[in-house]
Amino acid sequence: MEQKKGNELVQDMLVQNIWAVVGASANTQKFGYKVFKRLANEGYTVYPVNPNCKEIEGTKCYGSLRDLPEVPGAVSVIVPPSAGIGVLEEAAELGIKRLWFQPGAESAEVIEKADELGLQIVYDRCVLTELG
Repeated sequence: MEQKKGNELVQDMLVQNIWAVVGASANTQKFGYKVFKRLANEGYTVYPVNPNCKEIEGTKCYGSLRDLPEVPGAVSVIVPPSAGIGVLEEAAELGIKRLWFQPGAESAEVIEKADELGLQIVYDRCVLTELG
Protein backbone atom coordinates (compact mmCIF):
# COMPACT_ATOMS: atom_id res chain seq x y z
CA MET A 1 0.00 0.00 0.00
CA GLU A 2 1.45 3.36 -0.99
CA GLN A 3 1.95 5.88 1.80
CA LYS A 4 -0.53 8.73 1.54
CA LYS A 5 0.05 12.01 3.35
CA GLY A 6 -1.91 15.09 4.31
CA ASN A 7 -5.07 15.92 2.37
CA GLU A 8 -4.88 12.80 0.23
CA LEU A 9 -4.87 10.58 3.33
CA VAL A 10 -7.67 12.60 4.96
CA GLN A 11 -9.84 12.15 1.85
CA ASP A 12 -8.95 8.46 1.64
CA MET A 13 -10.11 8.01 5.23
CA LEU A 14 -13.32 10.00 4.87
CA VAL A 15 -14.53 7.71 2.05
CA GLN A 16 -14.24 4.63 4.28
CA ASN A 17 -17.77 3.50 5.20
CA ILE A 18 -16.88 1.57 8.35
CA TRP A 19 -15.19 3.27 11.30
CA ALA A 20 -14.25 2.34 14.83
CA VAL A 21 -13.87 5.00 17.51
CA VAL A 22 -11.36 3.88 20.15
CA GLY A 23 -12.03 5.88 23.28
CA ALA A 24 -15.72 6.35 22.48
CA SER A 25 -17.64 7.67 25.48
CA ALA A 26 -21.23 7.90 26.71
CA ASN A 27 -20.34 11.30 28.24
CA THR A 28 -21.76 13.85 25.77
CA GLN A 29 -19.11 16.43 26.82
CA LYS A 30 -16.19 14.24 25.69
CA PHE A 31 -14.69 14.09 22.21
CA GLY A 32 -15.08 10.30 22.30
CA TYR A 33 -18.83 10.89 22.24
CA LYS A 34 -18.79 13.81 19.78
CA VAL A 35 -16.71 11.97 17.16
CA PHE A 36 -18.76 8.77 17.48
CA LYS A 37 -22.06 10.66 17.21
CA ARG A 38 -20.93 12.85 14.29
CA LEU A 39 -19.67 9.90 12.23
CA ALA A 40 -22.94 8.05 12.90
CA ASN A 41 -24.99 11.14 11.95
CA GLU A 42 -22.99 11.46 8.71
CA GLY A 43 -24.10 7.95 7.72
CA TYR A 44 -20.98 5.96 8.54
CA THR A 45 -21.18 2.54 10.18
CA VAL A 46 -19.45 3.28 13.49
CA TYR A 47 -18.34 0.87 16.20
CA PRO A 48 -17.57 2.41 19.59
CA VAL A 49 -14.58 0.81 21.33
CA ASN A 50 -14.17 1.27 25.07
CA PRO A 51 -13.70 -1.62 27.51
CA ASN A 52 -15.28 0.46 30.30
CA CYS A 53 -18.53 1.16 28.48
CA LYS A 54 -21.44 -1.21 27.71
CA GLU A 55 -23.27 0.95 25.16
CA ILE A 56 -23.66 4.48 23.84
CA GLU A 57 -27.24 5.50 23.16
CA GLY A 58 -28.26 1.94 22.33
CA THR A 59 -25.15 1.08 20.29
CA LYS A 60 -23.12 -1.79 21.73
CA CYS A 61 -19.62 -0.82 22.86
CA TYR A 62 -16.77 -3.24 22.13
CA GLY A 63 -13.81 -3.95 24.39
CA SER A 64 -11.18 -3.80 21.63
CA LEU A 65 -10.73 -3.68 17.86
CA ARG A 66 -10.37 -7.47 17.98
CA ASP A 67 -13.97 -7.79 19.27
CA LEU A 68 -15.59 -5.91 16.37
CA PRO A 69 -17.97 -7.85 14.07
CA GLU A 70 -16.09 -6.57 10.98
CA VAL A 71 -12.80 -4.88 10.19
CA PRO A 72 -13.18 -1.08 9.92
CA GLY A 73 -11.67 0.86 7.03
CA ALA A 74 -10.60 3.60 9.42
CA VAL A 75 -10.14 4.04 13.17
CA SER A 76 -10.49 7.28 15.11
CA VAL A 77 -8.24 7.19 18.18
CA ILE A 78 -9.18 9.31 21.19
CA VAL A 79 -7.08 7.86 23.99
CA PRO A 80 -3.88 9.06 25.69
CA PRO A 81 -0.69 8.46 23.65
CA SER A 82 0.40 5.76 26.11
CA ALA A 83 -2.67 3.70 25.14
CA GLY A 84 -2.30 4.61 21.45
CA ILE A 85 0.74 2.35 21.02
CA GLY A 86 -1.39 -0.68 21.90
CA VAL A 87 -4.11 0.47 19.49
CA LEU A 88 -1.51 0.67 16.69
CA GLU A 89 -0.22 -2.82 17.43
CA GLU A 90 -3.73 -4.28 17.53
CA ALA A 91 -4.67 -2.50 14.27
CA ALA A 92 -1.54 -3.83 12.54
CA GLU A 93 -2.36 -7.41 13.66
CA LEU A 94 -5.88 -7.06 12.25
CA GLY A 95 -4.76 -5.54 8.95
CA ILE A 96 -6.26 -2.12 9.69
CA LYS A 97 -4.08 0.43 7.86
CA ARG A 98 -5.73 3.82 8.50
CA LEU A 99 -5.90 5.50 11.90
CA TRP A 100 -6.82 9.05 12.82
CA PHE A 101 -5.33 10.29 16.09
CA GLN A 102 -7.38 13.18 17.41
CA PRO A 103 -5.34 16.17 18.66
CA GLY A 104 -3.79 15.21 21.98
CA ALA A 105 -3.87 11.46 21.26
CA GLU A 106 -0.64 11.57 19.26
CA SER A 107 2.99 11.70 20.37
CA ALA A 108 6.39 11.34 18.73
CA GLU A 109 6.43 7.73 19.94
CA VAL A 110 2.99 7.02 18.40
CA ILE A 111 4.03 8.53 15.04
CA GLU A 112 7.29 6.57 15.04
CA LYS A 113 5.48 3.31 15.92
CA ALA A 114 2.92 3.84 13.13
CA ASP A 115 5.78 4.29 10.63
CA GLU A 116 7.50 1.20 11.96
CA LEU A 117 4.29 -0.83 11.49
CA GLY A 118 3.62 0.63 8.02
CA LEU A 119 0.35 2.25 9.11
CA GLN A 120 -1.11 5.46 7.71
CA ILE A 121 -2.07 7.98 10.36
CA VAL A 122 -3.57 11.44 10.49
CA TYR A 123 -2.53 13.20 13.67
CA ASP A 124 -2.54 16.96 13.27
CA ARG A 125 -6.19 17.44 12.35
CA CYS A 126 -9.60 16.97 13.93
CA VAL A 127 -12.05 14.61 12.22
CA LEU A 128 -14.95 16.87 13.34
CA THR A 129 -13.39 19.83 11.52
CA GLU A 130 -12.60 17.80 8.40
CA LEU A 131 -16.21 16.59 8.16
CA GLY A 132 -17.13 20.27 7.79
